[in-house]
Amino acid sequence: MSEDKSKIARAAGVVGGATLMSRILGFVRDAFIANLFGAGMAADAFFVAFRIPNMFRRLLGEGSLTSSFIPVFTEYLTRKSREEARDMANAFFSLAMVVLSLVTVAGIIFAPQIVTLLAHGFTSIPEKFTLTVILTRMMFPYLFFVGLVALCMGILNSLRHFAAPALSPVLLNISIILSVLAPFFKEPVMALAIGVLIGGVSQLSLQLPFLWKNGMQIKLQWKPGHPGVVRVGWLMAPSIIGLAVTQINVLVDTIVASFLKEGTVSYLYYADRLLEFPMGIFAIAIATAVLPAMSEKAAKNDMPGVKETFSYALRLTLFLTIPAMVGLMALGIPIISILFQRGVFSYNSTVETSLALYGFAIGLPAFAGVRIIVPVFYSLQDTKTPVKVAFVAMLTNVTCDLIFMYPLKQFGLSLATSLSACVNFAILAYILRKRIGRIGARRILASSSKVMAASISMGIAASSISMTRDWDVAGEIQGKLLTLTSGIFAGLFIFTLSSYLLKSEELLSVISLVRKRYKK
Repeated sequence: MSEDKSKIARAAGVVGGATLMSRILGFVRDAFIANLFGAGMAADAFFVAFRIPNMFRRLLGEGSLTSSFIPVFTEYLTRKSREEARDMANAFFSLAMVVLSLVTVAGIIFAPQIVTLLAHGFTSIPEKFTLTVILTRMMFPYLFFVGLVALCMGILNSLRHFAAPALSPVLLNISIILSVLAPFFKEPVMALAIGVLIGGVSQLSLQLPFLWKNGMQIKLQWKPGHPGVVRVGWLMAPSIIGLAVTQINVLVDTIVASFLKEGTVSYLYYADRLLEFPMGIFAIAIATAVLPAMSEKAAKNDMPGVKETFSYALRLTLFLTIPAMVGLMALGIPIISILFQRGVFSYNSTVETSLALYGFAIGLPAFAGVRIIVPVFYSLQDTKTPVKVAFVAMLTNVTCDLIFMYPLKQFGLSLATSLSACVNFAILAYILRKRIGRIGARRILASSSKVMAASISMGIAASSISMTRDWDVAGEIQGKLLTLTSGIFAGLFIFTLSSYLLKSEELLSVISLVRKRYKK
């Protein structure tokens, strides 16, 4: 394995490990919420309210901001000096504070209108609508803090420091878990909103000491006309539109779900949370490690290096997400049963959530592929192409939502999202090949075929073990956990053995990396 690939794999390992910790705590958090609120009115209201500032966070924060900021900041580090890069970061941080403050105030003022737009079905239930508006107003300031967190993460990732940014979400989950246990609110779901706010403050507090340690002390400097800030702004404009299109996909799902039976919003939320587990540990971790590396190569006009880095990142991502896709489909009900099936979250809720999960799981490799291919365009400082393609994907999602919503319910909505991701990835791959030449498609296809063959064997083994137990029976947590664990480990063994026999290049590279670390 080359040194560059080894660095990417190590960085992805750091991010993936921290994300694993965050996802585990996230499931503990969701288990508490499911136990207390199930899939009823309070849960639906919280998930919609939390999704609103979360949507703006992805739109203005860690989405468009980091993807536009990192290539420019990396260019300053590579071609200019660390001092000039620090000045540019300070100027942008100051501007970001002002913009995020204005958006936060606007969000609090116009919360009723936003909720009406995003969950119109709630307007027919006054109590549910009012609760959602109150929670939205309580949680909107979270956007301010987490937007600044995203900028800090972009700076640290550009400096090849990945641990603190990756651990940041852990603090949010801990805050929400502790808030669930707080008995100070007449309406218990209000405590969750307070936990979200505390989590935002904690996340920002974690980043600042590491910025100082890396020589990037943040100082307020009002220089909105700074050349670097202007360039990031020009890159952000189309990127925001592109991410807005992506969020529209999510919002369309929420709007449509609000017209279906009560609990549909929650079913989609819990299923999406399960999908985010492999996405965060594998795809997002690799994408986080790859963007600074590709930005540095692009700044040096090393196009062969960009292509090789992308090819390796995509093959490694598919090696990890294809078996995750099969695993979620084979063990969906057992996983949901153990994580959430208690209190007012019944076996029926487990089955309904699993239907949404199956639809999302089908698109997992495509979701992950988009996460890897879009940073290639960003590293080339091209944020317009992903926007144009995202519009096509959005139209695909909306059309499929309307076709599938009544006959297929939540499965149809999640399947529509998956199909739009497939369209998104396919078009981007075609354009990228036209732009930079061959990207190793045959090598990627050959690798994916081996992974799929090994994954199918894994899925059969895991599913066979899980079917030895009745998952609709209440209790028996220890026995259920033993069965699920046995299925997972048996599946992993079959997958690893099959991949080795098929001479999977990615498995061999992972083994090589582990050996190197062991020798050290």
